Amino acid sequence: MSQKQLTLDGNEAAARIAHATNEVIAIYPITPASVMGEVADTLSAEGQTNLWGAVPKIVEMQSEAGAAGTLHGALQAGSLCTTFTASQGLLLMLPNMYKIAGELTPTVFHIAARSLAAQALSIFCDHSDVMSARGTGFAILASNTVQEVQDMALIAQAVSLKSRIPVLHFFDGFRTSHEIAKIDTLNDEEMLSLLDEEAIRQHRERAMTPDHPVIRGTSQNPDVYFQARETVNPYYQQFSQHLEQVMTSFGEMTGRHYQPYEYYGAEDAEELIILMGSAIQTVQETLDHLNTNNAKTGVLAIRLFRPLDSTRLLACLPKTVKSIAVLDRCKEPGSDGEPLFKDIVTLISLAVAQGRSPFSQLPRICAGRYGLSSKEFTPGMVKAIFEMLKEPMFKQGFTIGIQDDVSFTSLSWDHEFRTQASQEATSALFYGLGADGTVSANKNAIKIIGEHTDLKVQGYFVYDSKKSGAMTISHLRFSPKPIRSAYLIQDNEAKFIACHQSVFFSASGSLRCSRSPKYLFTEHLNTT
Repeated sequence: MSQKQLTLDGNEAAARIAHATNEVIAIYPITPASVMGEVADTLSAEGQTNLWGAVPKIVEMQSEAGAAGTLHGALQAGSLCTTFTASQGLLLMLPNMYKIAGELTPTVFHIAARSLAAQALSIFCDHSDVMSARGTGFAILASNTVQEVQDMALIAQAVSLKSRIPVLHFFDGFRTSHEIAKIDTLNDEEMLSLLDEEAIRQHRERAMTPDHPVIRGTSQNPDVYFQARETVNPYYQQFSQHLEQVMTSFGEMTGRHYQPYEYYGAEDAEELIILMGSAIQTVQETLDHLNTNNAKTGVLAIRLFRPLDSTRLLACLPKTVKSIAVLDRCKEPGSDGEPLFKDIVTLISLAVAQGRSPFSQLPRICAGRYGLSSKEFTPGMVKAIFEMLKEPMFKQGFTIGIQDDVSFTSLSWDHEFRTQASQEATSALFYGLGADGTVSANKNAIKIIGEHTDLKVQGYFVYDSKKSGAMTISHLRFSPKPIRSAYLIQDNEAKFIACHQSVFFSASGSLRCSRSPKYLFTEHLNTT
């Protein structure tokens, strides 16, 4: 089936699916998830209907806690509902999330993952907010690209209805939520065909109504609470099977095939990285480069983090693996390891104890942290991790991407390392001043290239929380091949550089002039 292609960012990709598959959308804006609410609100204001011919009701509350409460109430009335949030906004939703999951009520929360405010606030990406929700009972499903954001948003909706388990669908804030790429869109017929109408009917029949009275929200004492809490186990045990079925149906329909856990790399890999999110693309690009030079490396992409399915995960891995680095994009101070690392260690240890291990010998496992607050994660860093995995002694609990001169956790890496794929793409940098129009112009430019040529495109825009008045850098890539470079254009990569503010060339300016671009275009825009 031919599919329409559009060039859009991750937030819009998620919001389009959410708007089409829901009846009530409760929102409260928070960076970098605000655009999802704005897109949904715009679609409803324009009178665009969902799959069932109704215009979804958009309800903006006075906090994320209010949005979660509204959504919880609408779900109890049998509506199909969703919301969008990030960071501390997600924390305000946790009390309702425990109730929604405990009552086995299907819904999807779309999260543009963002750092939690700790020693300071940050609007940029890591997974600390998502990890704070891992005990709620929500299934946790990760997307790695803009295309996946759209596809997984629909898959999450379908599997939640089928399994009755609510889903937290997340993708990396700013990196994926604001990255512009060309994707194959889904039409109404495809979306409807994936959603189980019988499951929707059953959800509506569970609505609270005086015509069919039920009791909910009770108080339980020690005589029954424990037993009742265990009754949900079969639903969680069956979730990954439901997810695999939905992914298979989606693949047959679109030709895009997904798995809860997906291995990529050498069949006889000896060094393995396990992680979630957009950085998977960077690892894939890097190991392709390394494996052509006789390395034996691989990466395991975790899409389904909760409930974790050890059988399906272990079945993906080569028996030859000797060393594993598990990378978490968060930090839990005082812990002896971050969440994904501890889950993987437990999973493999239990498999060995129970005689289910797929490995010819027990691999060594180490933990690493990367990318907090959108700190860069480049091919040179991936290469450094794979090289460390070959060493006889690990640096346990390492960090990559920073120079840690306090507790000395960091690995050093080759700043000059480049992959063949990154050099093949045409890349361009545009320097501007916040609110001078540079970013908007480049968003339009990358969409024009994406929608009027056969090239794959990527647009990523760097600006800080001050926005107006600070320097902005637009990173544009286009290539006939898929672009997996989920990192900024590095020194000497750009083939075209434009500077729209001549002050950046002064001694105190911030333009990185170590590059040797093919073209350099300068223009002074009077913004006074």
